[in-house]
Amino acid sequence: MTETPNPNIIDADTLTGEMRPIRRVVIGLGSNLGDRLDNLQGAVEQLGDTPDVWITGVSPVYESTPVDCPPDSGDFLNAVVLADTTLSASRLLDRALAIEDAYDRDRSHGVNAPRTLDVDLIVVGDRRSDTETLKLPHPLAHERAFVLKPWLDLEPDAEFPGMGPVAVLLEKVGAEGLKLRDDLSLAIE
Repeated sequence: MTETPNPNIIDADTLTGEMRPIRRVVIGLGSNLGDRLDNLQGAVEQLGDTPDVWITGVSPVYESTPVDCPPDSGDFLNAVVLADTTLSASRLLDRALAIEDAYDRDRSHGVNAPRTLDVDLIVVGDRRSDTETLKLPHPLAHERAFVLKPWLDLEPDAEFPGMGPVAVLLEKVGAEGLKLRDDLSLAIE
């Protein structure tokens, strides 16, 4: 993220009058089962249809070799979505999980098993969380080229909270196993 959300910029809930800060969010998308591109596009559309979430950018699509996955796992398609939201991090996580469920995400085989759709909260404003269900910023994203490169494409001066510039992190990690798929793209509806 290039800046900390301004707590003075607020959105008033039209029903309750509750004032909520607008937070900048980075969301990572991935799929290696089924129609991978369709799965990513569906996630973008569902995020865009979420009340109080405004998509501001969608990265190019990358294909990546699986990291820490079972042998013979297929390659992933990955992208990053930038958005602004007044939702709390926990409500945004609930929405991300619901989107995954809509695409029949199977969680019974472990965290790194092949999946139809992965919707990861990477950064939610300046929020920090270290609970069993929500860890912010995402604890491994600063080591994952398939998150860093698409994010860098959208925000060349992006900063990973507590870790430094995304460009420097990507340089350390390298982009081996990551391929730009300029024949594929995602649309903001």
